[in-house]
Amino acid sequence: MSGLARRLIHGALVALVAISAAGHPRAAGPNAPILQRFLAIGDPPPTDYRALRHLDARNDRFESSAWMDVWTEADRINGFRYRIVSEGGSEYIRFHVFVATLEMERKILASGEPDHAAFTLENYVFEDRGEQRDGLVGLSVRPRHKDLLLVEGSIFLRPEDGELMRIEGRLSKPPSFWARRVEIVRRYQRFAGVRMPVALESVATVLIAGRSTFRMSYEYETVNGQHVGIPQVRAATSPAPR
Repeated sequence: MSGLARRLIHGALVALVAISAAGHPRAAGPNAPILQRFLAIGDPPPTDYRALRHLDARNDRFESSAWMDVWTEADRINGFRYRIVSEGGSEYIRFHVFVATLEMERKILASGEPDHAAFTLENYVFEDRGEQRDGLVGLSVRPRHKDLLLVEGSIFLRPEDGELMRIEGRLSKPPSFWARRVEIVRRYQRFAGVRMPVALESVATVLIAGRSTFRMSYEYETVNGQHVGIPQVRAATSPAPR
């Protein structure tokens, strides 16, 4: 792969890294009924969890792709950590995208920066979009200021209780010169009473390099000390913990 191709892929996929580290969303807003139901939901943060993640990324123009399975866990004493158990494809993407994603997540969570990206009146303007075809209720969200972790788009809530199910939109601030637009979809589910991300999909439109995709899925074993699932590791290799 040429040096230019490497720089373009790196510029594209850096755009897809930061969004994976965004924290658990919270909201505040005007006196709209669906938003009131959202606000009324107890939303305790996870004190600890252990999950198997699957990551994959691809750039079609340079025919470059990779995947990785990694155990991730976090608690208040030891923070966020990970262990790669299986991987394949482009070594460049695996190191400069997947490992970079995990390292950035570790740094952002340690710094507390995800709190600055919460869905609050200080960060967002909300507008009711009504019920969607999938039965969820959409609220448009428009950031009050530009930030790499803020999303311009929509949140989708379960109408009966205001539970957050999905976020769709684009990053309000381009993460690099190369990445002109980054679209994301993030899905949530509750485990042991805690809202946790279960899937992240993103597409970056990059100068010259074109379309680059990044996906990450989560299978949880424990959340807040409770056993919630049995993730299946694809391979038995065991690199050293990081």
